[in-house]
Amino acid sequence: MTRAILIDRVLGATRPVLASDADVRALEATPWEQRIDAASTFDALRIGAAFNPEAAAIQFLPTADPAEPVLVLSHAQFMARVTQAANLFGSLGVGSGDVVSLLLPLLPQSFYALFGAQAAGIANPVNALLEVHQLAEILRAANTKVLLALGPTPGSDIWDKVERLRKQVPSLRAVLRVGGDAGVDDAAQGIFDFDALIEPCTADQLASGRSIQPGDTAAYFHTGGTTGTPKLVRHSHRNQVYQAWVMNTMLGTPPGSTVLFGLPLYHVGGALTQALPTLASGGSLVVLSAAGWRHPAALRNVWKLVERFKPVVFGAVPTVLAGAAGVPVGDADTSSLRALSGGGSGIPVAVGKALQQRFNAPVLEVYGMTETSSVHTISYKDRPLRLGSVGHPVPYSRVRIVKLDADGQCQGDCVVDEIGVVAMSGPGVFSGYLNDVHNQGAFVEPDWVNSGDLGRLDAEGYLWITGRAKDLIIRGGHNIDPLPVEELLYQHPAVALAAVVGQPDAYAGELPLAYVQRKPDATATADELLAHVRAHTPERAAVPVAVILIDAIPLTGVGKVFKPQLRWDAAQRVFSATLQPLEALGVRVQVAVGAHGSHGTLATVTLSAANVNATANANALTPAERQAIEQQAREMLAPFVLQHQIGWAD
Repeated sequence: MTRAILIDRVLGATRPVLASDADVRALEATPWEQRIDAASTFDALRIGAAFNPEAAAIQFLPTADPAEPVLVLSHAQFMARVTQAANLFGSLGVGSGDVVSLLLPLLPQSFYALFGAQAAGIANPVNALLEVHQLAEILRAANTKVLLALGPTPGSDIWDKVERLRKQVPSLRAVLRVGGDAGVDDAAQGIFDFDALIEPCTADQLASGRSIQPGDTAAYFHTGGTTGTPKLVRHSHRNQVYQAWVMNTMLGTPPGSTVLFGLPLYHVGGALTQALPTLASGGSLVVLSAAGWRHPAALRNVWKLVERFKPVVFGAVPTVLAGAAGVPVGDADTSSLRALSGGGSGIPVAVGKALQQRFNAPVLEVYGMTETSSVHTISYKDRPLRLGSVGHPVPYSRVRIVKLDADGQCQGDCVVDEIGVVAMSGPGVFSGYLNDVHNQGAFVEPDWVNSGDLGRLDAEGYLWITGRAKDLIIRGGHNIDPLPVEELLYQHPAVALAAVVGQPDAYAGELPLAYVQRKPDATATADELLAHVRAHTPERAAVPVAVILIDAIPLTGVGKVFKPQLRWDAAQRVFSATLQPLEALGVRVQVAVGAHGSHGTLATVTLSAANVNATANANALTPAERQAIEQQAREMLAPFVLQHQIGWAD
């Protein structure tokens, strides 16, 4: 059998046991490049298609309904379309250094256009939910030559955005429309129908004769938040092929396995952690509508979808896992599941426990970033699971916890369980941002990327993420930079100081919350300030859920805003409100949130009996009553990622 994009000669069949560091080092004795035949993503897809050319590569469900007919593309058809897309882009002048940007939902065309763009030149998948000025900035920064976008479609504003931005991108030579009706002067404006143009293109080989090298640039993925100017992360084909190899190695899914696919392709978790590994191993992507997991039917039908398509691994972001945990399994047959996985933000421990108990399968948490081509650490199936930890580095990759000085210079490694900045190296780590200005501080040392996250390594080498050195707020997997929102607040004449932090949320992980210190004698209300922000913030997700007026914003000794104290206050408010129903049971609740040596931040909940004198206190309740109330409090706080401890005041 042809050696494929995984260990040894059969995909998944000879996955080694990786139960210790020694096992991993033994695996690493052979350079990872020698374990695969793919020099590029195009090669990887071709190898995957060769396993069973007639098997389904893409199964598209228009409304995420497990009972509806499926639009199927076989691996042979998909590979032909990838090749045709590459040749179409080449005919439009796209060479190895030219960029094809994509503004597309999850359509079959999105997948073969993405990888076809990488075969012809450089792909740049972009989040179409961004505002026009942000999209234009990304396309200009990428020097986009060809733009592929969803045509006029009811319920979508993508084409309206394209019409408004295309004249703002001087490098743009052609716009390819996917779906929608043609305009009367489209051709004169350089707008063409993608499906019509691709049809006559050569399907069996790259017309350019290009020999794609591992070090060639495959894609630019944008990162840096939904409210600031995003950075463009430069991925090589080597970076992406390694990510596919890693995921197939660690999950050990058999060739031809299916994946319920609902993550966007502008995110590395969708494009590189799920799509590329699955297709490169002859597997099938079951695409849950153009909206993916955002389609309301996707979660509602999740276990019936598992029953029909029988995925071995159920992988998603933590918000989807949490939502799925709340959907009754009913009579659905979920016996195909061997593991569940998630990343992008922390999986609440209670959610992980619930899923493990329900399916008798491990929940594998992953950690990485766009700059590491996605997954860099994972909970190993062959080692004891530690829910709340993101496991160990994947083979051939490394993690360090380092101390940085005020100038961002590395001062050495932290000791066991000491919190510091997470730094990562390995074949998946990018070479730098497209704009060299963004590379300042990006690496703590050569080849060691600065994650911007705080964490610790325990005595067994498990990585625990304890906070973020950066102030980004992660709302349902979307990064929000608080600085532009703070700047808007400062534009209001009543504001003296402002800070926006993440407030814990049971579903989204975090929500933006604003704190404001007004100028003396200013009378603007919180509602007025919130309306001001809402009227001027282009990204709806960045609008704070509330504005909290306080007498004095906490400052550090050098006069900088001390955001940790505000995060603690935000968490205290949420936990206190969540536990407020306990008062009806005659229980007084006190919540204190602060720094913790191992957890980074810890919420301490103290329960006591209400309406009794101080000497009786909690002793007014029987032990059984106390235990039942404490269990109820734990269940109320279970959906939150923030670590907490609950006790009684005696």
